[in-house]
Amino acid sequence: MANVLSEQRKQEVLALGRLGWSLRKIEEATGIRRETASNYLKQAGVVVRGPRQRRLSKAASEVSTDSSKAASGVSTDSEDLERSSAAVLRTESACEPHREFIEHAVSLGRNAAAIWQDLVDDHGFTAKYPSVMRFVRRLRSARGPEAHPVIITSPGEECQVDYGEGPMVRHPETKKFRRTRLFVLTLGFSRKSVRLLTFRSSSRIWAELHERAFRRLGGATRVVVLDNLKEGVIKPEFVDPTINPLYRDLLTHYGAIALPARVRHPNRKGKVESAVKSGQDKLRGLRFETLEEAQAYLDRWETNWADTRIHGTTKRQVSAMFADEKPTLVPLPLEPFAYYEFGKRVVHLDGCVEVQRAFYGTPPGWVGRDVHVQWDGRRVRILDPRTSSLLREHLRERPGRYRIEPRDKSKKAPPGLFKLRDRARVIGRSVETVCAEIFRNDGPTPGIRRIQGTLGLAKKYGHAQLESACAFALETGAPSYRFVKSYLEHVPSEPLSLRQVDPLIRELTQYQKLLEQRTQGDS
Repeated sequence: MANVLSEQRKQEVLALGRLGWSLRKIEEATGIRRETASNYLKQAGVVVRGPRQRRLSKAASEVSTDSSKAASGVSTDSEDLERSSAAVLRTESACEPHREFIEHAVSLGRNAAAIWQDLVDDHGFTAKYPSVMRFVRRLRSARGPEAHPVIITSPGEECQVDYGEGPMVRHPETKKFRRTRLFVLTLGFSRKSVRLLTFRSSSRIWAELHERAFRRLGGATRVVVLDNLKEGVIKPEFVDPTINPLYRDLLTHYGAIALPARVRHPNRKGKVESAVKSGQDKLRGLRFETLEEAQAYLDRWETNWADTRIHGTTKRQVSAMFADEKPTLVPLPLEPFAYYEFGKRVVHLDGCVEVQRAFYGTPPGWVGRDVHVQWDGRRVRILDPRTSSLLREHLRERPGRYRIEPRDKSKKAPPGLFKLRDRARVIGRSVETVCAEIFRNDGPTPGIRRIQGTLGLAKKYGHAQLESACAFALETGAPSYRFVKSYLEHVPSEPLSLRQVDPLIRELTQYQKLLEQRTQGDS
């Protein structure tokens, strides 16, 4: 006997055996091996329940072997076998008459549910869905797997990229373990791979990972084969896909082009798929405290094991093949890629687009139309969405400010300006003069808004006070909305004190500096 059980455990096994439990069920319930339980049951005379036998068909179970029945007119063995064969023929799959149609549908990659629905609608099929499901399953198992040829590429010609699942790493901000993403770039000729870990993904991170991989390899390939993920492909299409602008410009900077694979066609990039799987298998179940620690572990495995293996297809060491391929890679540029943000904007009625709360002018004729915008910490570039040609390029401006080239400023006053002048004339002569100076100095785009703000001060302070404030602004040489508003906020009925005059002096100084800057810019 394999094991000696205590009396209590022994009685437990015997009780379950007398209830008719199978040995497998006894093992699952008690944890006692089937061989041990079987020995105790046999010694106690309890019938051991054997494995479940497959039930014979009714026709086969009724076959008679008694020769005396033949003489008495009862069917013999041969007659019963013929009847059982006829029963088998009668129970043949209901899909057999439609074999040709089903085989053609399976060759097109259609599933069993769609085939069954077409059979019911178009061919008067009366059987249930499981009949078609079983028939399709037999056809697919008989066909066997499809052959996939090896894609052979020249040295330095192609690389393949993809994402996979990385290990669990403690996040530096939340202090909780998070699943990382595994970025893999594999060279098509040597199968040399670069594996990088990141917590999240975006258009910029996707581009930065490519740049890091190219830097590690010491060069770039001429073609990059990728999936149709949003970080790389905005609109998947086999003939003319729309590539992410940032990703496209990065590859152009390194002398490469993107070649998205066909949708749901992973075999086109099977080399990187295999590299992703091997990387995931190596990292599965591991946890790291920092991302740097996880990357160091992955790099060590890459150097000691992945690069020194003999590849199953090429029959050569990966590092040796990479040594042959490295001289054929596209040389790295001297400067790294300048990253930027991008988006789509609609040109406002004032002829400007908004980028991070600042406004930038466009050429005439673009009001109400879409444009593409790219910006970084220094410049804003406005592009034609159809041709990607540069329309305007501006230096970055602070929020609320405008950047408009002199050639884009309108020479004519907009229709609403005449009504504003009439309102200013009603209030007073000085108010009208200040509004005219604001329009002349600031232009029509921001000027109209500042004129409206100046006229709106009359509702709060009255016409008389606004007229006197504008007269004072004209005397001091600072006819601006901000100066008039500051004057009204600090002017009392009695003479001004030095502390109340300081804000006015600051406004006057800023206004004079602004006029000097604009004069230098126009010159």
